[in-house]
Amino acid sequence: MTATHMNPKVDDCLSKVEKWREEFERLRAIILDCGLTEELKWGWPCYTLDKANIVLMHGFKEYCALLFFKGALMKDTNGILVQQTENVQAGRQIRFAGAHEIAQMEPILKAYIREAVEVEKAGLKMEFRKTSEFAMPEEFQAKLDEIPALKTAFEALTPGRQRAYLLHFSSAKQSRTREARVEKCMPRILDGKGLDD
Repeated sequence: MTATHMNPKVDDCLSKVEKWREEFERLRAIILDCGLTEELKWGWPCYTLDKANIVLMHGFKEYCALLFFKGALMKDTNGILVQQTENVQAGRQIRFAGAHEIAQMEPILKAYIREAVEVEKAGLKMEFRKTSEFAMPEEFQAKLDEIPALKTAFEALTPGRQRAYLLHFSSAKQSRTREARVEKCMPRILDGKGLDD
């Protein structure tokens, strides 16, 4: 595969990064060598094939990572893919604590990127859990029963937006907190907006 051109938006983004800059530059070179198109999405360098997201670089406090959008469909022959949380269905990460790890893993990383490309080319799709399979917090169910317009607005949201709200409400341990989250989000739901819109 031939290297693709560097995107000036990604150049600008990486010039502002303080932590993980060397790691991102190494990852960028590896990914570009695999022939993907470089874009900037969600504030991070994202690499696509025919406009389909393949892999994203992002940084956290303790590590930086490559996020494979369909990582759950990959073989993971080296056992290095990590599911961020139990609620992440498709994406998987490879995490790094330093540039030396990336340098040592370059052939493996290229193999994983190429496998991710093959998953996309094959048209493989994730079977996502249906929204009905997610827990419905009783505090939210009570509001849906009480306010028909809220129920109608919630049902009109995309399944992904519905799941995001359900996960947000359910993640609170105390009923009071769940109630407060529901109250705070009701105007957004009624406006047809997702949690992060």
